[in-house]
Amino acid sequence: MKAKDNLVEKIIVALDVAEREKALSLVDELPEVRWFKIGLELFTSCGPSLIEEIKDKGHQIFLDLKLHDIPNTVAGAIRAAVRHGVSMLTLHIFGGREMMLKAREVAQEESQRKGLTSPKLIGVTILTSLNDEDLELLGLKEKIAPQILRLSHLARECGLDGCVCSPQEISLLRQEHGPEWLLITPGVRPAWAASNDQKRILSPAEALNLGASFLVIGRPIIGQPSPRQAFLKLIEELKS
Repeated sequence: MKAKDNLVEKIIVALDVAEREKALSLVDELPEVRWFKIGLELFTSCGPSLIEEIKDKGHQIFLDLKLHDIPNTVAGAIRAAVRHGVSMLTLHIFGGREMMLKAREVAQEESQRKGLTSPKLIGVTILTSLNDEDLELLGLKEKIAPQILRLSHLARECGLDGCVCSPQEISLLRQEHGPEWLLITPGVRPAWAASNDQKRILSPAEALNLGASFLVIGRPIIGQPSPRQAFLKLIEELKS
C-alpha cells in the first residue's frame, strides 16, 4: 500500500474543463487524488472561489496560469494566490530576472503575513506543445535542450523551486540540478492513451524513472468514461 500511496502523491490531475460543476464532479469522482491542477480556462471561467471549494475537499492545488507580465502585476497575482492557499503555481521564466525575484519575495512575505506555507514557484521554460521547428519560426535559433537548461539556471538563481519540463528533458535537468529541484512534467501518456497535442512525450513510468517529481495528466484520466477507473489503472501501470 505504501508504494501505491507514494505514486498517488506524484500525480497531478489536470482539470482541463470549463464548467465549475464538471470540475467539482471530477474531484468527487477522484477521492484518491491528492493534487488537482487548475489552468487558465477553468480559472477564467470560474474564478478563485473554485480553489477554496476544492481545497475544502482535502486536496492540494497546482495553479497553472503561467504568469508573465511586469514585476508588479505578477507580484499582485502571487499575493492573491497565496491568500487562496495554492500549493504550487507557475510563471514564465521569460518574464525575466526582476519578475521572478519579485515573485519569490512577495510569496514569502505574504505567506509569513498570513501564517501560511509559501507556495512552490515553478518556472515555465518552453511549452511542451513546441518543438525545435516552432522555436525557429519564433526567431529562436537555439535548440530546445540548451534553451531549457539556461532558463532553468536563471530560475534557480532567482529562488524558484523547480520548472515545468517535458519528459525528454528530465534526465538533463535532474543531472544538472540534483534531487531537490522540482520537475513538473506534462506530456506523459499511458500506453492506452492518445498523444493529442503534446509533441515531446513519454509514458508515465518512463518519466518517473528518469526523475520527474510530479506528472501532470489530464485527458487520459478525465476524458475516460470512468475517470476513477482510469486513474487507478494508471497507478497499477506505474506499479508494474
